[in-house]
Amino acid sequence: MKTILCVENLKKYFPIKRGLFKRNEGTIKAVDDISFSISEGQILGLVGESGCGKSTVGRTILRLWEPNEGRIFFDGRNIATLDRSSVKKLRKEMQIIFQDPQASLNRRMRIGTIIERAMRINIPYGGSERRETVLALMDRMGLSPEHYGRYPHELSGGQLQRVGIARALAVEPKFIVLDEPTSALDVSVQAQILNLLKILQRELNLTYLFISHNLAVIDYTCHRIAVMYAGKIVELADRETLFKSPAHPYTQSLFSSIPEPGKRKRGTKILLKGEVPNPANPPSGCRFHPRCFARAERCNVDEPPLCEFEMGHLVACHLVES
Repeated sequence: MKTILCVENLKKYFPIKRGLFKRNEGTIKAVDDISFSISEGQILGLVGESGCGKSTVGRTILRLWEPNEGRIFFDGRNIATLDRSSVKKLRKEMQIIFQDPQASLNRRMRIGTIIERAMRINIPYGGSERRETVLALMDRMGLSPEHYGRYPHELSGGQLQRVGIARALAVEPKFIVLDEPTSALDVSVQAQILNLLKILQRELNLTYLFISHNLAVIDYTCHRIAVMYAGKIVELADRETLFKSPAHPYTQSLFSSIPEPGKRKRGTKILLKGEVPNPANPPSGCRFHPRCFARAERCNVDEPPLCEFEMGHLVACHLVES
């Protein structure tokens, strides 16, 4: 299967500036040396607690934020070094669907204009042909023609997210970052949007990076899953393997909290002590070791690499190594 996206040793740091003269007083290590790949037509889920760097990964891959280090290969070429004009041309192939549709859509524009804007830049359609294409795309999203002339405040949250999906698909991309696309929606609407995204992925052979903190959504949607903690990927495997036999202590604690209908509890619930580390001052060694229930002395000093535990199952843990 062809690899469409390959990320190697990606780092994204943000400076901490305070005071009148904006002096640099430190660095937030939002994404700190991560690597993964996605095959064409595959959905990779990226999960973890809030603040672990999931959204930063998605936006850095798309060059909405510039990477500090690392290489990002899309369709065989390193896009991390492209200039601005080349990145603009790349927008046709790589798109993003944001978490909050109300915040990501221009409230002063009509729905039809919002969807058409990207097409005007990237696809040489005429005015009437463009309108017909937009109406056909809206129909595919479950929107009626009357929505074409409406403003965002006249639509519900679920309808707005359908507009966001239509806007992303208007330029016929190969790869889409889904940044928590259902977390701001009602549960009933979430199911509709997830089903729509899965149908579109299958029919158009799209590749997704699906960012979410909702494990049930990830389980329903994704082929492979990467687990992030404090700017690092700690485990990566296919969906079935990860849900049946998580190897990293952090993944085990996450999955132990998943409720199962009709059952009082899912095995033994693992309660983590302490707080998520400060990304400006992460702990030495394994970043999870201050909260880990199975840590050893080595974990305090040596940072574990992401190694293959089993075929296609990668884990960053000294205990799994040994």
